[in-house]
Amino acid sequence: MGNLKIETMKTKHPKGLPFLFFTEMWERFGYYLILGIFVLYVIEPTGLKGGLGLPDKTADDIFGTYIALTYLTPFIGGFLADRILGYIKSIYLGGILMAIGYIGLGIFKELPLFYGSLALIIIGNGFFKPTISTLLGNLYSEEPYKANKDSGYNIFYMGINIGAFICNIIAAFMRNKFGWGEAFITAGVGMLIGLIIFTIGRKHYIHAAQMKPVQEGDTKLSEILIKVFLPAIIAGAIGWFIPNNIFGSDNTDAFIFACIPVIYFYASLYFKAKPEEKSSIGALLSVFLISMFFWAVFKQNGTALTRWANYYTDRSVPSSMEKPLEDIYMVDGKSYENKEVPIYDDQFQSQKDKNGNTIKVQGKDIYFKNISPAQRSELEKNPQNKVYLYNTELLQSINPFWVIALTPLVVGFWGLLRKKGKEPLTPTKIVLGLFISGLSCLVMVLAVMAGDNGAIKVSPWWLVASYGVITVGELCLSPMGLSFVSKLSPARITALMMGGFFLANSVGNKLSGILASTWYNYENKMNYFLVNFALLIFATLLGLSMLKRLNNIMKEKGH
Repeated sequence: MGNLKIETMKTKHPKGLPFLFFTEMWERFGYYLILGIFVLYVIEPTGLKGGLGLPDKTADDIFGTYIALTYLTPFIGGFLADRILGYIKSIYLGGILMAIGYIGLGIFKELPLFYGSLALIIIGNGFFKPTISTLLGNLYSEEPYKANKDSGYNIFYMGINIGAFICNIIAAFMRNKFGWGEAFITAGVGMLIGLIIFTIGRKHYIHAAQMKPVQEGDTKLSEILIKVFLPAIIAGAIGWFIPNNIFGSDNTDAFIFACIPVIYFYASLYFKAKPEEKSSIGALLSVFLISMFFWAVFKQNGTALTRWANYYTDRSVPSSMEKPLEDIYMVDGKSYENKEVPIYDDQFQSQKDKNGNTIKVQGKDIYFKNISPAQRSELEKNPQNKVYLYNTELLQSINPFWVIALTPLVVGFWGLLRKKGKEPLTPTKIVLGLFISGLSCLVMVLAVMAGDNGAIKVSPWWLVASYGVITVGELCLSPMGLSFVSKLSPARITALMMGGFFLANSVGNKLSGILASTWYNYENKMNYFLVNFALLIFATLLGLSMLKRLNNIMKEKGH
């Protein structure tokens, strides 16, 4: 009996899981390192630390477009992996392109080359992201692993967030000690480490990386290029050049126009599907729709919530920590001058040029503008005192920290319900995740009230609480979405449908940038977060309206 139990433990998860776990961890290390400092770099004045010096609203627009495109390209990347390149080649190609792009961001500061580096990351992510998720699903498509697919994706998702957690600490150190360029290059190094780990574990998943045989009725590459890719480019160009922006900017117009042919293609898959595949594809498209709203709110961590951390959160280091932090820079008994210590910065203090003119022209990013009366009094009494601030991007590590901490609890909770025969089906978990995520917006409403609508900086614990709530929702939705695609997708188009999941992510990401760019339109920031809450409650109600049908389809397909 004891031997049987040991054997069961050994066969619970495939041997390839740890290698895919660490490959994805390092890939996400690089990706989220960029996201953590992206907006901060874009708004940083050119005359000081070498940022791009663009306005906040422009930074939101660029950020939203960038993260949107990184999740749009998996559409074509997943298709090419399914039919032409295969999964192994796609992962290598995508990883190398991303590494070059990250390093390019660190080397080139001219805008055309900056955009060119972003393009390499976007294309590379298109090959890498859907393929590694599909490869993991293939490992769980055979016994005795099949019953543990949800748990496998939860564990895989924790690897993503370990990378996302440590990257911001490394980014803070690198940009403070060396500069923005070195921080970006570090992301590229992380990606290369991931590819090395993937190579080491290759023997454990090469059998699951075989391309699906061509079947009658399969979509052809020429059809994708002529009916989808080319129309998307043309539509995007029309959106870019059309006078008088429709959706706020050329970037946004081009993206939304370009998405129309792609969305039409996925809808056509349903109408052209074989009878036995129709219900599965319809269920997938339904989940793609409601998950889009989640990403529209969740991905504001790089824009609106970074802005909240930047301008409205008390980031001062406790006095007891100041001396130990300064000692980090002591070398042979001497301290470097004009250097920040690794985990704080002074970039958002009022900065002036040699003529006394304020370099930051917007006037919204001066850290001391809304400090508490007690802090202001102390500074006025002792103006020579230094003020030490934590790097803004360190607060980006709160969400991945919660994922790492809560994933074992969530997996254990679902496992406990499974033993009792009460585990909810995947669609139920997804709808529950939408509702819980909406509650995180109410936490931020309370934060606005606590700070008197930005008049006084508030404790970072508000962000900790908000991220904690939305992380529970995320764990119910994001890894479950990946598992849902893997379970219901027809085998011949699994990676293509995984690309569809990321398409929904892409549209949501762009919406997050659009929403964030309206920040300054709200005099009362409480209303901003209430709008986000309303979006997620609408998505929850939409999900509830189709939940019975989705669960029935899951049962029909043996899940």
